[in-house]
Amino acid sequence: MTFQKLLIGASMAIGVSVVTVPAQAGTLIGATIGGTAASDYLVYDSNATNTFTVANTSENVQKVLSGNAASPTGNVELAASSEQAGFDFTKNTTLTGTIGGKTLTLSSLTSDDWFGVGQTTTTYGLNNLANTWFNQALNSNSTISTLLAASGYTQQTLFNSFLTNGGFQRFSDPNISYVNQDDTSGLISIGLAGHLNATPLIIPLLGLPSNLSKLLPPSLQASEIVKYTYDGKTDYLYSFKATNSGLLELSDHISHSGNYEVTIKGVPPAAVPEPSVMLGLLGVAGVFVTQRKFKKASI
Repeated sequence: MTFQKLLIGASMAIGVSVVTVPAQAGTLIGATIGGTAASDYLVYDSNATNTFTVANTSENVQKVLSGNAASPTGNVELAASSEQAGFDFTKNTTLTGTIGGKTLTLSSLTSDDWFGVGQTTTTYGLNNLANTWFNQALNSNSTISTLLAASGYTQQTLFNSFLTNGGFQRFSDPNISYVNQDDTSGLISIGLAGHLNATPLIIPLLGLPSNLSKLLPPSLQASEIVKYTYDGKTDYLYSFKATNSGLLELSDHISHSGNYEVTIKGVPPAAVPEPSVMLGLLGVAGVFVTQRKFKKASI
């Protein structure tokens, strides 16, 4: 009986001491590519200094999502043909996986997202994502607003040039470099690989003359936009502040130099018993079964 009591006490102690340990949610798992343009994506792996394209396999997709803000790795570019002529702006490419036990879908943007359902273009001043994001992008840097006002350019003029030059398509192809979750708060962090200095990208899209573009700030920052669906909610994420990724895309020596981190208020993963807890519970159950058999044998 004394031995049995010791076993029960030890088993219960193990169970109580470990049962409160939370599950380790970690990164996005089971990553798959889908959408209405499921083949329109590129996978970039990385080494210490460069990113470079690799085969579009499920193994590579999962591999390159293993980084974090301190050390971004490769990335998956959704809607990779957005910069090419003939790009179908009505279709999207998605990245879907599970994090913390819940499904998360990240997507490129379509004309419906930017302009409104069924709209293939837009005008300045409407209440849609295109106007909201564009105004935020310009106003995120006070130097731009001041310079444009002094030069006779208005935000409407720049908006029209950006629209005509395919700027919204160009910012619709997010490069997802990592998806992580904080086990305690549930906060989901998503890395978007982009340009640490987006000036060379944005100036031509705004249609600014070269003499004016030279007067602009040397390091404009703006991420591409990613659409997400998580826990019954769909919304858009973007940032105007980047950190140095320490990487450069091998072929153009400029892309993927900046890491833009955006976040989702995720659901904290539920605490689950660790293996030792289950062993403890099994030990308790085993002792009770044994004790019952001893009682029957003594009758």
